[in-house]
Amino acid sequence: MIITLAGHVDHGKTSLVRALTGVDTDSLSEEKRRGLTIDLGFAYDTSNDETMGFVDVPGHARFIHNMVAGVASMQFALMVIAADDGPMPQSLEHLQIMRLIGLRRGVVAITKCDRVSNDRLIEVEREIANLVEGSFLAGCPTFRTSSETGDGIETLKEHLQIEHLLTSENSPTGQFRLAIDRAFSVRGSGVVVTGTVHSGKVRTMYICFLPEKPCVYEVCMFRTTPRRRLWLVIALQSTSPA
Repeated sequence: MIITLAGHVDHGKTSLVRALTGVDTDSLSEEKRRGLTIDLGFAYDTSNDETMGFVDVPGHARFIHNMVAGVASMQFALMVIAADDGPMPQSLEHLQIMRLIGLRRGVVAITKCDRVSNDRLIEVEREIANLVEGSFLAGCPTFRTSSETGDGIETLKEHLQIEHLLTSENSPTGQFRLAIDRAFSVRGSGVVVTGTVHSGKVRTMYICFLPEKPCVYEVCMFRTTPRRRLWLVIALQSTSPA
């Protein structure tokens, strides 16, 4: 299962991923210097003999195009809202984007709960209920968490693992489907695409079709990385249409 985060800037999305997986998804030097997520970040949890992938997205309005690039309709949403701020402009904007793209499942995590009173948490939960009313997150579970103290992290993680077991989207059966996030050319190899496998299997000499493209492609090479088992790097060789 691929879990995409969403939420306003500085609401603790990256810290929450690190608390859940142990991975710091802010890999760029500029991100570390500014303490701000700029590009997509990826992390994986394999603690339960199953792989859950996390896509960390920027929350700042200036990087909304990068956020959109990290969302796909078959993903599971993890909406992050800070207890001290409550829902903010990008909370609503990210929710609207996920609705437009077609996400259907998700949960809400209230972060920074160690910084506020219980009365404030109750108030924030009411604000969240108003925010998600009429959306695919209406009535979804809401988890109180703190990445600083660890409170609520295991409860949230256990729920995500249950959701992962219930989903059949990452099934080895069915046609091979790869959600492409990058495409570029490598000298001596040709076109290379990277992305997330959502179903099926792939092998060399496999024929693939790309949406909205009038041609087919033959897989001539592929690989996975040790930390990113769900992400494939595939070299494609264009062939004549059937």
